[in-house]
Amino acid sequence: MKKLNSLFLLFAAVAIGFSSCVDGNDNPVDPVDPEEDDVLLVESNISSNTTWETGKTYVLGGRITVTSGNTLTIQPGVIVKGEVGSGSNATALIIARGAKIDAQGTADSPIIFTTIADEIMPGQIASPNLDPDLSGLWGGLIVLGNAKGSFAGDVTEIQIEGIPPSDTNGLYGGSDDEDNSGVIKYISIRHGGANIGEGNEINGLTLGGVGSGTVIENVEVIANQDDGIEWFGGTVSVKNAIVWNAGDDALDTDQAWAGTLDNFVVVAGGETDHALEIDGPEGSYLAGHTLMNGTIIGSEAAEMGDFRDGAMGTFENIYFVNFPDPAATDGRGDLSLSGDKTLATYADGTLKFMNLEATLAEGVALSDVFKGGTADSAMSVAEGANTVGADLSAFGSWSWTSVAGNLSGL
Repeated sequence: MKKLNSLFLLFAAVAIGFSSCVDGNDNPVDPVDPEEDDVLLVESNISSNTTWETGKTYVLGGRITVTSGNTLTIQPGVIVKGEVGSGSNATALIIARGAKIDAQGTADSPIIFTTIADEIMPGQIASPNLDPDLSGLWGGLIVLGNAKGSFAGDVTEIQIEGIPPSDTNGLYGGSDDEDNSGVIKYISIRHGGANIGEGNEINGLTLGGVGSGTVIENVEVIANQDDGIEWFGGTVSVKNAIVWNAGDDALDTDQAWAGTLDNFVVVAGGETDHALEIDGPEGSYLAGHTLMNGTIIGSEAAEMGDFRDGAMGTFENIYFVNFPDPAATDGRGDLSLSGDKTLATYADGTLKFMNLEATLAEGVALSDVFKGGTADSAMSVAEGANTVGADLSAFGSWSWTSVAGNLSGL
C-alpha cells in the first residue's frame, strides 16, 4: 500500500469542494441542494431494492452498503459522487455478500463514480475541473461475494481491506463459486482510494470472493490512490478493463483468484508502482487465473510486473511499451519473479507466460527486462509493430482514458 501524499490530496479535495460550495458571502452551503430534484444525498445503507435514475446525481454521504438480499439498480448515465473523507469517514459503495448491483451503463451513457469535488454533469465524459491524476478524494466501489479464496489459516471468510473490522458488511468468501453479485457494464471510477488507516487505502474497484455468476465488462479506473482493480479470491471474470494513473498497482491479484481478465489496458502514471502485482495463495486452496490480450503503457516510475509468494496463472498476448531501462532506474521497468516460491511455480508450469511482446528502450535486451527466464516467452518489437495486445476499439468514446488521447497511435 502507498501513503504518498494522501493528506495533501485530502486538503486539495476539501479546497476544491469548498470552492463550489460557498454562497456569495463566502458562507459554506450544503453541496447537495435539497431543492434540486436531480441531486440526491444518500446517507444510510440500502436495505430494499432501489433504483438510481438516469439524469440524476447521487452523493454518498458516508460508507454506504447494499445489504444482503437487496439489489441496487443504477441506470445509464447516472453520476455517483463520494463526499470527501478519510479514516472511518471515508465514503464508499459496498455491495455486501448476498446483495447485487445492476449497473448497466452504455457506450453512449456510462455510469461515473467520482468525488463531490468533481463538477462533471450527466452526459460528460471528461471532468471539467479535475486533473486525471488527482487521487484519494473518496473511497471506491467494493463488491463482495460468497466464492472461495485462499486465506491464511484456511478460514472460509475474511474482512476486505479498506473497510474497518467493526463493519461486518466487509466480510467476503465462502464456497459458492457460481455466486452472482449482479452486472456491471460501462462504468468509470475516478479520483478514489481514500486512506482509512495506516497503509490501508481503498482500491478503485475491489472484488472480494466474487463468483462467476457476476458479469463485469467495460470498466475504467482513473487516478486511484491505491490499486486500480484488485481481486481477492473468487471466480469472477472481467472483460474490457482500463486503468489509468493508479497510485500503487494498476492490476493486483490475491488469494487464488480463479477468473479471467480478457482485453485490458494499463496506462501507468507518475506514481504507479507496478502495472501488474500478482500474489500467490495464502492457504492450502490453490488456483490460478488468466490475464490475456493486454496493452500496458509504462512510465518512468513503473515496473511491468512483480510476481510474488508463489504466484500462479497464465499471462498471454500482452504488449509492453514505454518502460524505462531497468539498469538506469534502480530496477524500474522490469518484470520480476520474486522469491523461491514463485520461481518454483514458474518451474513447474503453474505460472506461465506466452506471447509477450515489448518495445524496449534503445540498447536494452529482453533478458534485462524479463527476469527469471521469462525472456524465453518474450519478443522485442518496434513501436506499433506489435502483433498482440488489447483491442483498443473496445474503449471507444465512453472512457476518459481514450477520449484524452492516451490510446492514440498504439
